[in-house]
Amino acid sequence: MIDLKKLEKDSSFLESYRKDVFDRGEDPQLVDDLLFLNEQRKKALQKFEEIRAQQKKTSQEVAVMKRKGEDVDSLLQEMKALSDQVKELESAVQQAEEKLRAHWLCLPNRLLPDVPRGSSEEENKEIRKWGDPSNFSFEPKDHVKIGEALGILDFEKASKISGARFSVLLREGARLERALIQFMMDVHSREHGYQETIPPFIVNSQSLVGTAQFPKFKEDVFGLSGTDYYLIPTAEVPVTNYFSQNILSEKELPVRFVAYSPCFRSEAGSHGRDTKGLIRQHQFNKVELVQFVRPEESEAALEKLTSHAEKILQLLELPYRVVALCSGDIGFASMKTYDLEVWVPSQKRYREISSCSNFGDFQARRANIRFRDGQKKIHFVHTLNGSGLAVGRTWLAILENYQNENGSVSIPKVLQPYMGGQKEIKKITV
Repeated sequence: MIDLKKLEKDSSFLESYRKDVFDRGEDPQLVDDLLFLNEQRKKALQKFEEIRAQQKKTSQEVAVMKRKGEDVDSLLQEMKALSDQVKELESAVQQAEEKLRAHWLCLPNRLLPDVPRGSSEEENKEIRKWGDPSNFSFEPKDHVKIGEALGILDFEKASKISGARFSVLLREGARLERALIQFMMDVHSREHGYQETIPPFIVNSQSLVGTAQFPKFKEDVFGLSGTDYYLIPTAEVPVTNYFSQNILSEKELPVRFVAYSPCFRSEAGSHGRDTKGLIRQHQFNKVELVQFVRPEESEAALEKLTSHAEKILQLLELPYRVVALCSGDIGFASMKTYDLEVWVPSQKRYREISSCSNFGDFQARRANIRFRDGQKKIHFVHTLNGSGLAVGRTWLAILENYQNENGSVSIPKVLQPYMGGQKEIKKITV
């Protein structure tokens, strides 16, 4: 949520935010509409308070006149009219507040000054590369052909069980997935100082409002019919909301959590995109990094968090690049995002495997997550999160980058202990 009071009082902040909204590809009139709705709310509240005060005054007059034995019939009629007005005005205030909040929740976050300006992903800015794209002496296969040939990946039976965009992992394929989760959790908890957590995988609507999936992206989330429960699209939702409605002490910050969870997404806006393979599934595993920090520390924290996600790719020796997302491609709630993109040989291109974002106080305002400083003043925390990493996309990157000409797949050295010392995945022969 954007700081409404600051928009009202700080003209330079207002103009800067209007430009941010425009650079995101949205209409700056949305900002003006927010201010207009807030004025309407204030007017409704002022009128309500005026009539309430008049009602209270009249009530006191009635009490005095009754004690004196005077006739109060006319005042009682006035009291009845005022009571009706109060009810109407109270309803009007509630409607004005609801209308304001509904609009407010759909306005995006501001952007940091160093976010590249652009209208689409083509204008994202490459920051750095690590490793050289795999060079094969043969034509590399995609992960679907590799996995199906090895008997460790099955889309056909998954489709029978559930439908499109689901998969079944078998034998070493399932073991590799589990090994990746354990490896990522170990690195982030032991080397990077994150607290391990496994959160609920079902949340209520307020939690999704808190992290800004709702109301704008409600169609992307799977709901449980007849309830206020939803399957999580990412562990960011339950982990961030762990501190919703809380006031932390400054001494507690920063707080860092690493969470494993399955993720569920309807992929409502991706019709026709990545329909084959593991790139875009309705269900996938992910290891998520979430941080709560002081406002002055969030920009440096984003750089550190991004390096933590990068470390996983480096240890797995997977070539990747870091890209700063431009204003037209950045997420609704983020004020700055780095994407990590891993090299996918079959596509001869880099594909996203992690997004690392600084949300500033945007989520904290929605979820009411605050801290008390040394002077007892209360502030909103800044929140950050990033995939550390998306497990399925890491799995496919290993299959494609570590494939051998004979159809086998070598296992990265750091994963071999998690695979019981196994160095290679080979086709099972009967």
